[in-house]
Amino acid sequence: MNGELPTIGMPSLEQLFRGVTPEVGRILERALAEEEIQPEEAECLFQAQGVDLLALMAVADELRRRQVGDRITFVKVRNINFTNVCYTGCQFCAFGLPRQDPEAYTFSIQEVVAQAVEAWEWGCTEVCMQGGLNPQLGGEIYFQLVAAIKERLPEIHIHAFSPFEIQYASQILGQPVETILRRLKDLGLGSIPGTAAEILDTEVRRILTKNKLSAEAWVEIITTAHRIGLPSTATIMYGHVDEPRHWAAHLDLLRRIQRETGGFTEMVPLGFIHEKTQLYASGQARPGPTGMESVKMHAVARLMLGWDIPNLQVSWVKLGRAMSQLCLQAGANDFGGTLINERISRMAGATTGQYLPPEEMERLILDMGRIPAERTTLYQIVHEGPRHYDPSRPATMRPFEPVRQPITLNS
Repeated sequence: MNGELPTIGMPSLEQLFRGVTPEVGRILERALAEEEIQPEEAECLFQAQGVDLLALMAVADELRRRQVGDRITFVKVRNINFTNVCYTGCQFCAFGLPRQDPEAYTFSIQEVVAQAVEAWEWGCTEVCMQGGLNPQLGGEIYFQLVAAIKERLPEIHIHAFSPFEIQYASQILGQPVETILRRLKDLGLGSIPGTAAEILDTEVRRILTKNKLSAEAWVEIITTAHRIGLPSTATIMYGHVDEPRHWAAHLDLLRRIQRETGGFTEMVPLGFIHEKTQLYASGQARPGPTGMESVKMHAVARLMLGWDIPNLQVSWVKLGRAMSQLCLQAGANDFGGTLINERISRMAGATTGQYLPPEEMERLILDMGRIPAERTTLYQIVHEGPRHYDPSRPATMRPFEPVRQPITLNS
């Protein structure tokens, strides 16, 4: 060796493929050939370990590079969870509380608008609004919130109201889902979150939510939104009472919806946060996904969905920063939002914070050798390259809390 040290680096795809099992190797070769991965093949990949897992991550990262390049995008957004009063009692959720609970709150419309104005002044291009199903607010509250924000901030993007909230408004107002969605769009709603999907399987949903929003209803609401020109995110919540067969079927259903409507802006895997939930306390669920399950979820999602839904987002609130970086090396390409005042995951027990400054996102992205890019909700690039991070000074990590305290209905 003439005294020279051997070069140590990441193994190439060719080297990894020499050590994979035949079945996994065949599936990954098909993925690299840009062939469609079937649900049963995805289920096999969810079992990957060792070299098989390393090869899966490498293939997902290669497909990410082909499909979206080396940019890692993020959006400046404020979450406004306008009420945590909720009558549904979903077992996986620790956010919704009865009205009499001392921690229950409801923001007034004026307080919601004030928080949106603060967000705009901080440089946010989006507000994301979701809340509990609060019977005291009635169904008109959804229209009132959108109208009030748009009257004050006509240029801000409002990303709001899960399919569960849309179904609720439809039921209590006695109006079809399409009417609800069209009214919201006419008032200025820009897109809806594809949350409340959890796992689109009837048996799983009976345990999670007593099937109060069925898989069929979720699909109907999402496809209706897409049909009238309201895009949405696509999500999966994993790591509770589910299994890999449920994950594979769920991803396949999302792919079929996207091919029909083209309305999903991104895919967002959401790991179950277990600590303060009834589902975990009752012994029905495991304590959330493992780190390797999260890596596999993002990698397999890239293989199954990447050609139809190119943007794959990490949920840093649920994953933490280090795991987010790992998943961004395993197929993901979007860091999500700054999420000022995120409450839903935090109340379930998430400990990774409720705000991630753009300078910290850029620092983490540059650490990976990738290109940070600020985007809008609909993935228009606002700025490419570092704009907030200065390596000569530490990133500021000030928490953002609402300036105004919530007014509770039971006070």
